[in-house]
Amino acid sequence: MAGRPDPPDGVLAERAQDGDTAAFEALVLRHKDAVFRIALRTLADHDEAADAAQEALVTAWRRLPDLEDADRFRPWLYRIAARRALNTVRARAASGPLPEEADVPDRSPGPAGHAIGSGLRQALDQALAGLPPPQRICWILREMEGLGYEEIAEVVDATPTAVRGRIHRARTRLVEALEPWR
Repeated sequence: MAGRPDPPDGVLAERAQDGDTAAFEALVLRHKDAVFRIALRTLADHDEAADAAQEALVTAWRRLPDLEDADRFRPWLYRIAARRALNTVRARAASGPLPEEADVPDRSPGPAGHAIGSGLRQALDQALAGLPPPQRICWILREMEGLGYEEIAEVVDATPTAVRGRIHRARTRLVEALEPWR
């Protein structure tokens, strides 16, 4: 398919619903990193995030016939990923606090940038771990994955107004937690 643009998610999702495993593989390749990032930022644990992301993708494959609007594949998949991660958070809530550090790839440039970026990333990860899960997932989807309020509302089964409120409260708490970095 050299020279032709990749088909949109909706086309691939329709093909996958018809049993085209290559189309679903293309969707997985397109979205697996975002699914993993959502799980990692929610869970703050690399192994749990990898498991949650894998389970979310398997669940998506199994539930693909239930997808009513193929053009809404991305928010549908992110909803599955967010729910899987939040279910893991709830399941371990009784067993103790979230890990303080997440093994998130560092994208800061050079040694100085790396040192500053690493410390700030650690502080952000700790602050995110302190947020209630509904605020955390909304903030992650907005600030890290670039979803709009309507899409986030669809992912987390809330109204856009509730999403705005969660993101506002998350931002307020994160600003307070990251005050030493200003």
